[in-house]
Amino acid sequence: MNYFIAFLVGGAICLVVQILMDQTKLLPGRIMVILVCTGAFLGAVGLYEPFAKWAGAGATVPLLGFGNTLFKGMKEAIDSEGFIGLYKGGFTACAVGVSTALIFGYLASLVFKPKMK
Repeated sequence: MNYFIAFLVGGAICLVVQILMDQTKLLPGRIMVILVCTGAFLGAVGLYEPFAKWAGAGATVPLLGFGNTLFKGMKEAIDSEGFIGLYKGGFTACAVGVSTALIFGYLASLVFKPKMK
């Protein structure tokens, strides 16, 4: 049942994004920023954790989860280090994921030889 719920929630998030792309003039980059900021906001008001526990990977894998991870990292760093945590927390919490995306993106570009338009 967990897989089914994760599939439905992840699909619903993708459906909303596709509707935004098709029905508005928002560019994909702006939609991604909206998703990250929404995840951070939901984490800040305490709604994201129960949602993520219920939805599993359907909620934590999309960009909403990235925004929540940034928020949690900043919150923990601010609690432990004070004001400087505002700047360090998000980088520390997401460093592994961002580094992995960059490395594998670069390796994929070497294998598939992308062409610029």
